[in-house]
Amino acid sequence: MDVATDRPPLLVIVGPTGSGKSELALEVAEAIGGEIVSADAFAVYLGLDIGTDKPSAEARRRVRHHLIDIADPHQRFSAGHFAAAAAAAIDDIRSRGAVPVVAGGTHFYVRALLLGLFDSPPGDPALQARLAAEWDADPAGTAGRLRAVDPAAAARIGAGDRQRVLRALEVWEATGVPISEHWRRHEPRPSYRALIAAPHRDRRDLYARIDLRVDDMFSRGLEEEVTRILASGVPASAHALKAIGYAQVVQMLTGREDRSTAIELTKRASRRLAKRQLTWLRSLREGALEWVAPVERGGAAAVVARWLGHTGEACEP
Repeated sequence: MDVATDRPPLLVIVGPTGSGKSELALEVAEAIGGEIVSADAFAVYLGLDIGTDKPSAEARRRVRHHLIDIADPHQRFSAGHFAAAAAAAIDDIRSRGAVPVVAGGTHFYVRALLLGLFDSPPGDPALQARLAAEWDADPAGTAGRLRAVDPAAAARIGAGDRQRVLRALEVWEATGVPISEHWRRHEPRPSYRALIAAPHRDRRDLYARIDLRVDDMFSRGLEEEVTRILASGVPASAHALKAIGYAQVVQMLTGREDRSTAIELTKRASRRLAKRQLTWLRSLREGALEWVAPVERGGAAAVVARWLGHTGEACEP
């Protein structure tokens, strides 16, 4: 028996921030009797609504969503947590005769689900605290230390990605082996036969949509949302508040930036994120990528057709 074809099929809709992947996933899920499993590293957190652009109440009425609002923002939700929770949600959806549709732009989450994670060492609270203090004192210097000890990992991890820079340094210090070497040694254990699709937009259109979305986030009350989160006792240093938009508003609320600068910095960080996501999409190890038109230009029908072919349900001509 062919092991690859024996794996259950799984539909995964990805794309850079602002590309319209959530709207595409919603229409596709409606068409095929699906439920959406969110693959967004920050939509998991309770209270982070505006800046993560969570699905509206109407969208959730149309299609059931999973892995949204499942984590306390005081705590850090990891890729390992996501992979376990997503696999359980996929099994649950299938047990009820529905089709799971994984949708989101956190590529490390998608990779963890589709290829598995290497057996990393357990976290060391004392080491984590020391590295966090180093980052808070000198983020650029801490990122530079990763470049010195593990240039391959530093090339894949953004210098501003606090969580992954610190985890890479933690693995290096705990094991004496660069995390990039752990990645190299890791043998992927695919559990699914994935069809991966993404809406295609030209760069100018994508950046214009990002800028509009950031303006909308601030006009809908992102500042007030962050103020409420901080007032609830979540520290400004919490991983949840490192999300784009939230980090810039925290800087604004602490007097380090004014509002217009915070908005511009959020747009700039969002565009940089989109560039990193596009780079990942161009070099997928998780499977072949199917680029489709955005939802407003018939992209949902294209994904449905590909999905039916992927599962062998397409009608013969």
